[in-house]
Amino acid sequence: MRWLIIMFAAALSFSAWALDLQQAKQQGLVGEQLNGLVGVVRGSGEVTAVANDINRKRLASYQEIAQRTGTSLAIVQSRAGQYNIERTQAGYYIQLADGSWRKK
Repeated sequence: MRWLIIMFAAALSFSAWALDLQQAKQQGLVGEQLNGLVGVVRGSGEVTAVANDINRKRLASYQEIAQRTGTSLAIVQSRAGQYNIERTQAGYYIQLADGSWRKK
């Protein structure tokens, strides 16, 4: 349960750029991955740049959480990925374990 609270706090830190992420998700350009990062489903270099910026910020947050809690970065990312996929709205893309994309 503690990790859920940590992930919720991390999600709040994404609010400054959530609108851009939300728009990209609505348009089917990006989706949530199991590693807690967003991946490009389809799109141009601009979409990749947005995804890279989001992922850079997420990784910084995950590293801080891992350091603060004494947990490995891989575990934090895995839990964040599960949490983000659970929170993904129906009709938005998620990445499966085999790397393929599907709408939730």
